[in-house]
Amino acid sequence: MTLRKAALVALLAPVLPLGLLAAPAGAARPVEPPRAPVATGYGGAVSSVDPYATRIGVDVLRAGGNAVDAAVATAAALGVTEPYSAGIGGGGFFVYYDARTKRVLTIDGRETAPLAMGPNAFVENGTAIPFADAVSSGLSVGVPGTPATWEEALRRWGTLDLRRALAPAERLAERGFVVDETFRQQTADNAARFRDFTSTRELFLPGGQPPAVGSVFVNEDLAETYDQLGRRGTDIFYRGAIGRELVATAQQPPVAPGVTRNVRRGLITMDDLRDYDAPLRRPTQVSYRGLDVYSMAPPSSGGSTVGEALNILERFPLSTVSETQYQHLFAEASALSFADRNRYVGDAEYVDVPLRQLLSDGFAGERACRVDPAAALPKPLAPGVPDGSYAGCGATSAVGAPDTKGMSTTHLTTADKWGNVVSYTLTIEQTGGSGIVVPGRGFLLNNELTDFNFTDTQGGNDPNLPAPGKRPRSSMAPTIVLQDGKPLLAVGSPGGATIITTVLAVLTNRLDRGQPLVDAIAAPRQSQRNTAAIQAEPAFPRAGLQALGHSFTSTAEIGAATGVELLPDGRVQAAAETSRRGGGSAMVVSSSPVAARR
Repeated sequence: MTLRKAALVALLAPVLPLGLLAAPAGAARPVEPPRAPVATGYGGAVSSVDPYATRIGVDVLRAGGNAVDAAVATAAALGVTEPYSAGIGGGGFFVYYDARTKRVLTIDGRETAPLAMGPNAFVENGTAIPFADAVSSGLSVGVPGTPATWEEALRRWGTLDLRRALAPAERLAERGFVVDETFRQQTADNAARFRDFTSTRELFLPGGQPPAVGSVFVNEDLAETYDQLGRRGTDIFYRGAIGRELVATAQQPPVAPGVTRNVRRGLITMDDLRDYDAPLRRPTQVSYRGLDVYSMAPPSSGGSTVGEALNILERFPLSTVSETQYQHLFAEASALSFADRNRYVGDAEYVDVPLRQLLSDGFAGERACRVDPAAALPKPLAPGVPDGSYAGCGATSAVGAPDTKGMSTTHLTTADKWGNVVSYTLTIEQTGGSGIVVPGRGFLLNNELTDFNFTDTQGGNDPNLPAPGKRPRSSMAPTIVLQDGKPLLAVGSPGGATIITTVLAVLTNRLDRGQPLVDAIAAPRQSQRNTAAIQAEPAFPRAGLQALGHSFTSTAEIGAATGVELLPDGRVQAAAETSRRGGGSAMVVSSSPVAARR
């Protein structure tokens, strides 16, 4: 055991199980923990897409950590095993229920545009540059918010410092994990662009090929980066050596010799990093059938769009209608809410977002008035006018272009024995982000700035054009539902703009249709985002909706949700996907109430 590792074990011995940390690297071949999509028990719970990450989070809870400690430790582990979806090169939104104060609080860890970025940053010769070109470039890299989010969450609400919270993930990166089919396939899908960057192909394409299923993937560079981040705090990222290397990589991407791809340089500077802040935001809140639903406010559109759709759907008896009618109403409410999202929602520090009106019952009544239970409305729909004066079906404004961007993200949920709950969505945007690994650091840079609209899509009223320091609009919707002031559910999902419809589906399947949480997550999905056709998974039933005038396009998977439910008998249930992304991982601290209290 190295001196550094011995010191690390000594530091963490009072906090985390020795079995997780003490064995020297290479002492035994890593074995993937078993996957289970649902677990019910006591003492707390963790749900994520990955069994290594979930186990680390549960071990933190077992050792006395709280839901915030477990969330940060789980997220750091996902940066190891899900590096194409999340990591310290990206950002996200952290939603937290504090059992002591009985409040829901949120941290905005969204990436920001460099100060040098203007509204035409993605326009050349009067035309928007190709989307794929923008993705695989330094130009798409926003100032990352994940390290600041972790430090802020731990400082405000955790019991661990950053060093101890990162230590299990550092150990995981150093020892390695067993490659599964999802990791191999995602690497293969990105292999062409990964080969274009020397640092990326060196890390993720050993021997020039994706790692084989069953092999062990080790990321020593990331282990060392986590060690430095833990020991020195986020200053090394936002003001120090890691930041300088990040800026140099974005400004001059490490393009391999002979590559013909037009890799544009980034605009990010050390001043942009030093100026970064992960502020607390007031969450969105709507009342739905007597429950309080909290989520993320702008710059995310997740909370406002899910909330508006719930307000519309509350006017219909979803628990008693047929499955076809439920799915029809779901699609229409989604389309109406997306029309309003696209027109009005952006970074509220740059545009006037009428959030209170978008989430008002009066506005929902006007929008619900337009729904015809017997026929699909022709899409795209016009946005409403949330002006505070509501009657009938209300006025509409001009139809804008839809937003159908997708992204690869990850979501985790945690709960502890004290009643604290976290719902946390984090991302680097596309699967593989920008495709650019910071040399010697082991993590990918985001391509989050492609979440901006490249040109005006709303007839002169686009709320989501780039601007210096602006945060691009997100669809992330980490959600916590309270019943009588106490947590009932926490849910969330990856999936770009489909996050909104996935979270909405899980909520309505569980709360209205009475499905167990794991079944609400597993149910075949549709996503109507104010487009001519509904996007749907192959198993989603179409005939009944087609008879009402809906049309469809197919996609293999939509989302990869996780959730936690606090049961009436005092138990907690974690739930994850049964098959999407190879199946998720749900664990609880103990199956015994006595053991959970120890």
